Amino acid sequence: MEVQGRVVQTLELLTGQGANGEWRKQSYVLELPGSYPKKICIDVWGANIDNFQIKDNEELTVSIDIESREYNGKWYTNVKAWRVQRGQAGEAMQPAMASTPPPAPPAAPDETPPPERASESNASILEDDLPF
Repeated sequence: MEVQGRVVQTLELLTGQGANGEWRKQSYVLELPGSYPKKICIDVWGANIDNFQIKDNEELTVSIDIESREYNGKWYTNVKAWRVQRGQAGEAMQPAMASTPPPAPPAAPDETPPPERASESNASILEDDLPF
């Protein structure tokens, strides 16, 4: 899944020690454009913090995974970033896709069946098994 937005806040870097060694997590707040802008908090883990080098006020297209898990009867949801593109790359791709002409509709048959034949074929369709 991809989201596009502007970084409005960088939260405090969190670090810790786990069973697999040391971990780091950096969270960022993205504001998504629209009539009613929404904000989401995305998490970047480990070496990706240094690789992505996200800064405040940047326009980004972020590929994310959303995951929820239960702990002591409560549910927690994480939005984890796994790829970051600068600018609004998604918008740049849309005009190229929009300029591709739609496929041509199938050609109409040259002859239409006589009325009695058309009704026979419709009757057989109704009597056949449903397509689902």
